[in-house]
Amino acid sequence: MPANSTPLVNGEKANRREQILSAAAELFAHHGFHGVGIDDIGAAVGISGPGLYRHFRSKDAILGEMLNSISRYLLDGGTAWASRPGPPEETLIGLVGFHVGFALGHPALITVQERNLANLTDADRKQVRALQRQYVEVWVRVIREALPDLGELQARSAAHAVFGLINSTPYNRHLGDDELAELLCRLALGALRAAG
Repeated sequence: MPANSTPLVNGEKANRREQILSAAAELFAHHGFHGVGIDDIGAAVGISGPGLYRHFRSKDAILGEMLNSISRYLLDGGTAWASRPGPPEETLIGLVGFHVGFALGHPALITVQERNLANLTDADRKQVRALQRQYVEVWVRVIREALPDLGELQARSAAHAVFGLINSTPYNRHLGDDELAELLCRLALGALRAAG
């Protein structure tokens, strides 16, 4: 994955589709999926609402691509961390740091992902869920390698608990990003170690 890659932008400069996805993410996070119209998204990127149809067939398609992109980004990044050589504890620390960095860098995406799975089409929901399950399995494997006394079901439950902790960041902006990132990493790793 390129260093400048983000969940919605591939490359150094966002293309029009990526600009639309980023603007829609902010709008969906602040106003809800049903509180945002095509004209609102168009206005946010400087084109007419109907002009969006040159890039996406519908608002549902925007949400589907957005949540699939988020899920793919997390899976790819998590898999990259899990496959790095090194001690299992370092791998776990890197994986936690990766997810914390995502959550702090993209609070709107965390909010949209948390609130809008039910608004996806059936096909997109199945695809997003499949990617999310694969991401959880990456975490389960890394947790069990770092904490070998932890059973599979305990590791899975611990992974979901840590996601809840880290993904609370859109509602927890009392500290600066660096300080909050350090705190979240310490809390997540402490919770995982306590489980083992």
